[in-house]
Amino acid sequence: MTVSSLTPDKVKLGITPTLWWNDDFPSIDIGIPFGEAVSEMALAGFQGCSIGHKYPTDPAELKSALDLRGLTVSEPWVSTYFTIDGMAEQTVDAFEERLAFLKAVGGHDIVVAEFGSTSHILPIALFANRAVFDDQQWDQLSQGLNRLGKIADDAGMRLCYHHHMGTGVMTRADVDRLLAGTDPAYVHLLLDTGHLAFAGDDPLAAAQELSARIKHVHLKDIRPEIVSRVREDNLSFQQGIEDGVFTVPGDGSIDFRAILQTLGDNGFEGWLVVEAEQDPAKANPLEYAQKARAYLRDVLGW
Repeated sequence: MTVSSLTPDKVKLGITPTLWWNDDFPSIDIGIPFGEAVSEMALAGFQGCSIGHKYPTDPAELKSALDLRGLTVSEPWVSTYFTIDGMAEQTVDAFEERLAFLKAVGGHDIVVAEFGSTSHILPIALFANRAVFDDQQWDQLSQGLNRLGKIADDAGMRLCYHHHMGTGVMTRADVDRLLAGTDPAYVHLLLDTGHLAFAGDDPLAAAQELSARIKHVHLKDIRPEIVSRVREDNLSFQQGIEDGVFTVPGDGSIDFRAILQTLGDNGFEGWLVVEAEQDPAKANPLEYAQKARAYLRDVLGW
């Protein structure tokens, strides 16, 4: 049975370049250039993509390259550092610069995540060293996100917060606190199924209970045996990725049909973006992009 409530007039299907290279770890890269990556995204049947570090930095050049392939920008990424004293204004400046770029390329959603004290980019045990915010840092983060969300809203754009492994907003409890402390008019949630499952929580329950705040979705699957290995062997985030902790929807353990049905039943409209931070030397990017698109075609009926 297909999810009839999610139709092409309500949602767009995107994909991230993390199948082709990794934006956090430059060593996870086999040299695939920008043009080849976005051509394969289009070939696999996607409508849009997030922005990676190999993309042209000139918005006109990027828009032209994507237009040629029938793609649009699903989102750019901005790392925030509100929990680090003295970094608020620098964070706002970087956000405004990225927002102007997004407007120039014709996008709508801008994705942010707080990276103050994150463990995920360091060669250290991911779970044991994850960021934990105190009350003051939570206040700084909430106030900062409300500020950015208002800036985005005034520009006709939408801020979507990405909970992320290793950061202070990693678990469902963290997500709940973030949402409780921010203005729902300005701060929306990006539900990343893979990150939430990796953290030990249930993405289906999140879809059911947080639907009013979810405006953007990353569809990422996990391999539970690798999740267990990362926990038990105190592996770093990079080691987990290289070992294959993430994969595309339909290739791991997450029940996406139930998640997508829940989103559709609750009126979700926006981007559904396939993501799988994999080593392209081990997982052929085009093959996995096609596998993800075939799975979504089966689930959605289109």
